[in-house]
Amino acid sequence: MSSAVHMVRSIGKKPVLKGALKALLLVLASLCAWYSGYLVTELIPDVHLSSTVHMVRSIGEKPVLKAPSPRRQKCDHWTQCPPNTYAYRLLSGGGRDKQAKICFEDKLLMAEKLGNIGRGINIAVVSYVTGKVIAARTFDMYAGDNSAPMTQFIQSAPAKSLLLMVTQDDGSTRLKAEARKAIEALGSKEIQNMRFRSSWVFLAARGFELPAGLPREKINHSDGAKNRYHGWPAEIQIEGCVPREPS
Repeated sequence: MSSAVHMVRSIGKKPVLKGALKALLLVLASLCAWYSGYLVTELIPDVHLSSTVHMVRSIGEKPVLKAPSPRRQKCDHWTQCPPNTYAYRLLSGGGRDKQAKICFEDKLLMAEKLGNIGRGINIAVVSYVTGKVIAARTFDMYAGDNSAPMTQFIQSAPAKSLLLMVTQDDGSTRLKAEARKAIEALGSKEIQNMRFRSSWVFLAARGFELPAGLPREKINHSDGAKNRYHGWPAEIQIEGCVPREPS
């Protein structure tokens, strides 16, 4: 009788031990899972939920390559001038309010903000040897007798100099034949065609020859049927690179 009782008690203890062991293992597994999650949250930096969602969605998408912003060139050229050249840009006036500009080697020589541009023909003289401005003047060709002083100014430019000319408003009303001939002698092919309020730009050299094919001159006449400024000509411009004097 005692042996039977002892067997029953032994059989009853085995399920209890197995259950306790399972419970202990479950607790240990839970602790391990919690600790693993704690380590992950400590190692991974905080990221906003929307950023995380965006990162997940962007997986597999093709990368978007952004081109770098174009580098600004001298005198706002589209392309860079070669080494050992001077960059220039001549812009005439246009309409009533568009102001003329003369830029050389990324420096404004004549412009509205400099206070040295005006109605008529604007001329800047630059040393071809040093690239430095020698003189800059405006000659009003609508009021006053400024044709003769302009002719003298042009003819007094030193040898080895560049003359950069732009019109604003009207540059022809009081432009006399002698002045036209002086500009024509510098290589202008359009000065004899200048009319009332024609837009005109011209690059000239004194004492040396400019390379063939270099943008040097452009003209646009006042035409109420074609120009967008109701009878005033639109602004025109030329730009280029003048090879420097070999050293």
